[in-house]
Amino acid sequence: MEGYKNLSTYILATVIHDLTVQFVTRWINPKSRTVDQMEQAARSGKQNIVEGYTMQSLESYIKLCGVAHGSFKELTADFEDFLRQRNLRIWDKSDPRIRVFREFRAVWVKPNIPNTPNLPHNPEEAANMLLTFCQMETFLLSRQIEALKKKFINEGGFRENLFKQRIKYKKEII
Repeated sequence: MEGYKNLSTYILATVIHDLTVQFVTRWINPKSRTVDQMEQAARSGKQNIVEGYTMQSLESYIKLCGVAHGSFKELTADFEDFLRQRNLRIWDKSDPRIRVFREFRAVWVKPNIPNTPNLPHNPEEAANMLLTFCQMETFLLSRQIEALKKKFINEGGFRENLFKQRIKYKKEII
């Protein structure tokens, strides 16, 4: 994953995916459809970031970041449901424990291996940590999408730039 080494949305998405797999294995009935849905939402978010990043089309990249954003919003709702259905608390964003989670910065410790924190042993704490990471991810993706839109406005898209090159070429051969 050398090309993605500085793409913080991808690194955090990888952490969320890995921890979600651990989370559902530990606390959700394996026969439940929720297991598959949560794992797929986490995987979809991560994979759409990668696919978008590798696209030549800026417009496609924006679209796939939007799909990733939606996947992490879906996963956010799943963690909220988990807490609500078990009468566990969703911690307020001013809670000191949430502030500790928000201080986490995902980085690569080795190629394709992020600094994944340990999943807490308490289901309320684990779900709140993953909920916080999902909220951080959707925030980062929103910022990334806005930056890509500005880039598209300022520089144009793939097709538009190819057309400009084609016109330039045609003028040169005439």
